[in-house]
Amino acid sequence: MKLRFYGAVRTVTGSMHWLEVNGRRILLDCGLFQGRRKEAFERNRQMPFRPRDIDVLVLSHAHIDHCGNVPSLVRQGFRGPIYATPATCDLAAVLLRDAAHIQEQDVEFVNRIRKREGRKPFEPLYVQGDVERVERQLQAVDYGRAFEVASGVTASFFDAGHILGSASVRLEIRENGHAPSLGFTGDLGRRGLPILRDPSPMPPVDWLISESTYGNRLHPPVEDMEGRLEALVKETFGRGGLVLIPAFSVGRTQNLVYSFHRLIRSGRLPSIPVFVDSPLAVNATEVFSKHPECYDQEMRAILGRGDDPFGRGLVTYIREVEASKALNERKQPCVIVAASGMCEAGRILHHLKHRVEDERNLVLIVGYQAEHTLGKRLVLRLPFVKILGHEYRLKARVEVMNGYSAHADRDGLIEFIGACAGASRGIFLVHGDEGQSLALEQHLEARHIGPVDVPHYGQEFELVIP
Repeated sequence: MKLRFYGAVRTVTGSMHWLEVNGRRILLDCGLFQGRRKEAFERNRQMPFRPRDIDVLVLSHAHIDHCGNVPSLVRQGFRGPIYATPATCDLAAVLLRDAAHIQEQDVEFVNRIRKREGRKPFEPLYVQGDVERVERQLQAVDYGRAFEVASGVTASFFDAGHILGSASVRLEIRENGHAPSLGFTGDLGRRGLPILRDPSPMPPVDWLISESTYGNRLHPPVEDMEGRLEALVKETFGRGGLVLIPAFSVGRTQNLVYSFHRLIRSGRLPSIPVFVDSPLAVNATEVFSKHPECYDQEMRAILGRGDDPFGRGLVTYIREVEASKALNERKQPCVIVAASGMCEAGRILHHLKHRVEDERNLVLIVGYQAEHTLGKRLVLRLPFVKILGHEYRLKARVEVMNGYSAHADRDGLIEFIGACAGASRGIFLVHGDEGQSLALEQHLEARHIGPVDVPHYGQEFELVIP
C-alpha cells in the first residue's frame, strides 16, 4: 500500500493525496492550489500523474482548495466515480460552476491583452462543460454508511463539522490477509460553532492524514465572537466608516449572517444595513436551506419557530453587477460581506480598492489567510497593497477575528488525533503552513502520540502491516 502527497503539504491549499492499494488508485481530494500566480497556474494545470490512471476520487468537502481542480482532472481523462456527502455534491456543483465562470472571464480578459501583443491565447483551466461532466460523476453517500470505493477498500464518512456536508473519511482495507485502516480528517471543524453539528469522532485507525491549519494556535471562545463583532461595528459606525468583510461564500458568510441576525433581533445592534455581495454566497445559502440534516439542535429549533436564520428580512443579498457597483458609491455606514475570503478574486477586490485609503473604514478579516495572498498582506498591515494591478495606501483599520474560524485549533486537533490515532502506525500532518504543521508534530510527540511525519510535495510512503 503506497501513499503519496501531491497538495496541501507545508501549505494550506491544493489538497490532494494519492493512495494505491490492491492495484487500484484512490485520490483523496483534488483542490486548487492558491498562491503566487505563476506557480498556481502551473501547479493547477499540470497534474503530477495521469488523471486517467485514477480509479476513484473521494471528496472531503466542497471548499475550492479541496475540490476546485476536479474539473481539470475530468478534462484530462478521469472517468471514475466521485464520492461525497449529499450536501457536498450540491455545494460542489454550485462552487465549481462559479469557478469555471471566473476561469472563462479571466482568460477572456487576459487574451484580449495577449492578442494586442501578438501572443498566443491562453485556454481556461476548465469550462462549464467540464463541470457538467463532474456533476454526472458525483455519487452521494450519507454519513455513516459504508460503501465500496475499490476492490477490497470500504469507506465511511463522518461529520467533520467544518462546512455544510464536510466529512472525515475512514478507509478499511483488505490486503494480503490483513485489514488495516486509514483516516483522513479533511478540514476538521470546531465544537460549539452555530448552525452545524460538532465534529463526530472517528473510530481508531492505523494511519491518519490530518489537517494542521491551526496546529500551534488557540481560538478565542466561541461565546466572545458576537460581542467583539458588535463592538467593532459600533466603533466603526461611530467614526462614520463602513465595515468590509472578505469571507468565503460557503460557511463563513452564513455564520456571519447568522451573527448579524442574532445581534439585530436581540437589539444589541440597530437595524443596520448589511449587504452580502456575492452571487455564489446567495446560491450557497440556498443549498444550506436544502440540508437541515447537517444542522445542530439550536438551528433546528430556530427553523421550528419559523424564523429565518439567514436573515433574508434583515440582510440584502446582491447578485447583479450594477447593484454591486452601487455599493462603492455609498457614503452612509454599512456592512459589506463579499468573496473571496483571501481577497484573491471576486467582488471584494473592487470594494477594497474603493475603501482601503479611508482611515474611517474597517477591513475585518475572519478567516485564515495563506501566504502570498492579498488577505495576508492586509493582515500584515503593509503600508501599500496592490489591488487589480494598482497600488493603494492602506489607511483603513484592519482587525482579525479568528473566532469565526471553522477549523479546529491546536487543542481540538490534539484531542481528535489522540482519540483516533493515539496508538497508530503513523500520522501525516497536511493542510498547514510549515510552521503550524511542525509545531503540531512537536505537540503530538510530546504527548507520545505518533509517530508523526510532515510530508513534502510528492513524497511517497510505503504503508506496511507487520
